[in-house]
Amino acid sequence: MKIFSKEQIYEGDKLTTERQGIHSTDLMERAGEQIFNWMHLRMQGAQVPIHVFCGIGNNGGDGLVLARHLILAGYSVKTYVVNYSHKRSKDFLINYDRIKNVTKDWPILMESEEDFPMIAQDDIIVDAVFGVGLNRPVANWVQALFRHFKTSNAFTLSIDIPSGLYLDKTPEHESGIVNASYTLSFTCPKLVFFLPETAQFTKQWEVLDIGLDAEFMQTTQTDAVIIGKYEVLPIYKPRDPFSHKGHFGHCLVVGGSYGKIGAVILASRAALSSGCGLVTSYIPKCGYTALQASFPEAMVITDNDENHITDIHFEIAPSVIAVGVGMGTDYKTISALENFLKHNNTPLVIDADGINILAKNQSFLKLLPKQTVLTPHPKELERLIGKWSDDFDKLEKAKAFSKKHDVILVIKGAHSITVYGNMLYINSTGNPGLATAGSGDVLTGIITGLISQGYDALSATVFGVYLHGKSADIAVEDYGYQSLIASHVIEYFGAAYLDLFKQPEPVEDNTENKKES
Repeated sequence: MKIFSKEQIYEGDKLTTERQGIHSTDLMERAGEQIFNWMHLRMQGAQVPIHVFCGIGNNGGDGLVLARHLILAGYSVKTYVVNYSHKRSKDFLINYDRIKNVTKDWPILMESEEDFPMIAQDDIIVDAVFGVGLNRPVANWVQALFRHFKTSNAFTLSIDIPSGLYLDKTPEHESGIVNASYTLSFTCPKLVFFLPETAQFTKQWEVLDIGLDAEFMQTTQTDAVIIGKYEVLPIYKPRDPFSHKGHFGHCLVVGGSYGKIGAVILASRAALSSGCGLVTSYIPKCGYTALQASFPEAMVITDNDENHITDIHFEIAPSVIAVGVGMGTDYKTISALENFLKHNNTPLVIDADGINILAKNQSFLKLLPKQTVLTPHPKELERLIGKWSDDFDKLEKAKAFSKKHDVILVIKGAHSITVYGNMLYINSTGNPGLATAGSGDVLTGIITGLISQGYDALSATVFGVYLHGKSADIAVEDYGYQSLIASHVIEYFGAAYLDLFKQPEPVEDNTENKKES
């Protein structure tokens, strides 16, 4: 699913009105009516007080359309105009006149805290104050209104985006943002729904289709996309019935140090479980018995050193090499990695201490093959690209780093984001159970295993991040968030693959029963 920028959203609205021969007020009518349909389906006429707070721009116009439909359907509605400026949009004014034609209870003009209404916990708030066009700080009294929403504990439904959020930067003050229980977003979700600093302002979101021009939707290229099942299905490579293990590549996992051999075991198991044909683990001598005993499917090469990687040398010809898990940053290991990078042309996936070594020795970056995959956790990312001021600055720094070094970056988080060049691939799977030791090693392994099978590095990364999260989503149903461990995620890779082809459960149609009752 594409995530359109603010400029693209405006262009889509403009093209839709031109190509469909409609006015902008007709498009606003569609939007407001879609929100009404969503609410009406769930409320079924329930007489719960609904407070619709409208700004004086187009988002407020959407709110006025909704309020009008709610009134005509017999709901208990109070409509308010948050009068934060003397400037009004044309479509807002048109719908302001329309609502006055259907009710004697005209919208209440609000200009200060003295105008705030009483809101009970069981009421419903509709936030239609600011939309995607917000480009200035929110007035103090309007911030107080948003705090009034929050302290009421009432269900708060935001239209398109929680008021006070910008599309392209982090707000100055959290108090100037609506805390939405639910957001109904037009056409596409917004990037701010997926970033740590701004995702907190809506608990849930849903996209409403308001019928934007189909050609615009299909042909417009965006810099951000959400990755779900239907985005990864075209990536999936089915197996030929006459294939054998040699067709699916040979992964080499280089890492481990005394006390951290488990990281290599997890990455190696994940690589093989993802579907690669062969896995060899390259570890210090201290880990030989543990790895052979716990993971018999792997082949093992040991370094001459007992406790650290000191010389990365092997006779095999792997399809892809993962480096860094549990490896440590001993000075001999740093030297070994530098020497290895100088002579290596095999595709790489680098994680953990491999990234920490690169961060401290940035001259090594020029030795990386094109489209090397780096999978840092937040602190490792900071060491690599430098500190950032906010989430948007982080993304810009990550893009610049990716372009400069021609690498693929995975920014791990609740919504892990794969960055390559200017593109952001935002993952839709995963859960808090992944906040556990070793889950990053598993991700390294699955990406490595996919590259081994012939997926290009970017496809392998996007697909691997998706499968990793989906495995955890399925596993958590059996283990819960707290008891999920990294090994469980590997065990559910098969279920994640099978889920790609699982058909949605049919929705039972009870229309006739409802009519009879």
